[in-house]
Amino acid sequence: MLSPYVGRFAPTPSGYLHFGSLLAAVASYLDARQHQGQWLVRIEDLDTPRNLPGASEHILRTLDAYGLHWDGEIIYQSERLPLYQQVIDHWLETGQAYHCDCSRRTLLQHGGAYPGTCRERHLPAAPDHAVRVRVADQPVVFRDRLQGEFQQTADGLSGDFIIRRRDGIIAYQLAVVVDDIAQRVTDIVRGADLLDSTPRQLWLYQLLQQPAPRYLHVPLVMREDGEKLSKRLGSTPLEPRLATATLHRALTVLAQEPPPELADAPVDEQLAWAVAHWQPQRLPAKRQIPEPRT
Repeated sequence: MLSPYVGRFAPTPSGYLHFGSLLAAVASYLDARQHQGQWLVRIEDLDTPRNLPGASEHILRTLDAYGLHWDGEIIYQSERLPLYQQVIDHWLETGQAYHCDCSRRTLLQHGGAYPGTCRERHLPAAPDHAVRVRVADQPVVFRDRLQGEFQQTADGLSGDFIIRRRDGIIAYQLAVVVDDIAQRVTDIVRGADLLDSTPRQLWLYQLLQQPAPRYLHVPLVMREDGEKLSKRLGSTPLEPRLATATLHRALTVLAQEPPPELADAPVDEQLAWAVAHWQPQRLPAKRQIPEPRT
């Protein structure tokens, strides 16, 4: 394990925290605290059209109400655009990245994997051009602490993938890697919906010649209709007044088997017990689990 341990929770302010978000936050918090490490919070607010006014503040208040107190200051990705652009400019200059004017409709004709249409076109910078990073035709392999070995080929990586969108917004894949490197994050605990993104991020770590973190992807909570709990679907926001009961339910869903008598204990007492007894190997080795009934 890389040392010292630095973990993080990085929500997007497209909505309020829901129960699925809480599971990822609690798991990452417990893993960091049991390793006597830092636990950082970063607001990933790059996709400005989707940001909900007041959501960032509500997220932070909710984390605090649930006893999930972070270390250091909050980082907002929207304030770090020059840092991401610096990396993009360097890769454009060295030929590792290039401009692309292909539409989504074009990509659909190729099954979603980019065929490299603009690789050798040498398009100039333009307001409506995306930027793609070149991907080598070799598999990216890593071992997740829960999901086991996982690998993707270049096609699985979606081919040369976008690091700056056509609307000018910096892509998640680039920003998350640049920020995790800058914050010296050693361990990432997050939802299994991001497992498929990990090889693309590992590819960027290789290009930046930086050591990759360890990963632990926890199961997603699925609704009865088969959709995951998400802000997009308007999943019920967490209520601070219900923090005690909801936290105990979260620990139960995470298979940590909290004692029944903790159900009425303050959140700080519950978390202290959970840190001392955190066993990530107990987590369901599934990528999806049904939503628990209240």
